[in-house]
Amino acid sequence: MDGKERMLIALARGTPDRLPVTIHQWQGYHLAHYMGGIDQVDAFRLTGLDASVTPGDVSAQDSSAHWQYSCSDLGLRDGVQHRRHRVDTPDGHLTWTSGSTEVTTYTVEHACKSREDCDMLLRWWPRHRLDRARVAHWSERTGRLGIVRGFVCCWGQPGVWQDLCEMFGTEAAIMLAADEPEWVHATLRRIAERKADYVAEELHGARFDLIEHGGGTASCTVISPKMFSEFCVPYDRIVIDALHTAGHRVTYHTCGGMMRILDRIPTNGTDASETLSPPGVGGNIGEADRVRVKRELGSKVALIGGIDQYHHLTLGTTGEVKKAVDDCFATYGVNGGYICSASDHFFDAPPENLVAMAEAARDCTY
Repeated sequence: MDGKERMLIALARGTPDRLPVTIHQWQGYHLAHYMGGIDQVDAFRLTGLDASVTPGDVSAQDSSAHWQYSCSDLGLRDGVQHRRHRVDTPDGHLTWTSGSTEVTTYTVEHACKSREDCDMLLRWWPRHRLDRARVAHWSERTGRLGIVRGFVCCWGQPGVWQDLCEMFGTEAAIMLAADEPEWVHATLRRIAERKADYVAEELHGARFDLIEHGGGTASCTVISPKMFSEFCVPYDRIVIDALHTAGHRVTYHTCGGMMRILDRIPTNGTDASETLSPPGVGGNIGEADRVRVKRELGSKVALIGGIDQYHHLTLGTTGEVKKAVDDCFATYGVNGGYICSASDHFFDAPPENLVAMAEAARDCTY
């Protein structure tokens, strides 16, 4: 059985020949500094992991006379390159600030400081277009090594609530949801419908094997289960239903606490749930919780994740990595329906630990 078949069977909650094993997105920093500058497809091939390829060059924003973007350099401070971004629209302008290092880029100041800013953004933000030829290129390069993952267009990350948090900042979005819930509901619907339109216009027939939705701000370590049900589920459901209509499988990404929303995640219609993050990387699934997660969540959707990418993949020995894989197989992996994966991004993991991860999975047979 090859990597693609193995992963697709697991996503359908079936039982493959052995445990599928992969990572959640290869970062450019790691490829450049630890893998000799090869690309993600060759990195999967070299380490022996089942491929989970996430192309970053397959969509672009339309140009628009009503959305004039500019960027200015604010200089280097404490090793972080700061930049000021500005968009001019017919109704005014938006500004935000980012910080960048060799490892990552993050938001320092968010674009929306008021409801009016958000309305302006959603009114004039240009549509995104998918480059189907590039998707096909990555699908052909990946071949039978594994799957190709995609996203729905987004301001920051693909989930609907997540996008609102990317526009305002998480704390500000939570306060708006508490103080002005009717406006937040209306805005979340606008965001969801925009995403569903993108799916209908761009994703039918696109050669993705799995589409990622969601985001960390939907975690129960960020918002309450009640907020998840009220402000995440209905709007994520709009997008996920559109993705199913377009013929795509969906994984819902919750890179944080999941224990208090195990029963709620499947209500948005997703086919799989990730990232099963342990406490060491910001989640709340302890070793003793895995059987419950498999029983309550894994009985409804496929599961992806479970490996601590910091304490095991980055700092651990090859023996500790192999034990982590074995432990996940013994719990999450029972009767299939599970892809063992790093819970999220890593930057300094020794390649030998990734090889050890792949080797361990080859011994986890059904």
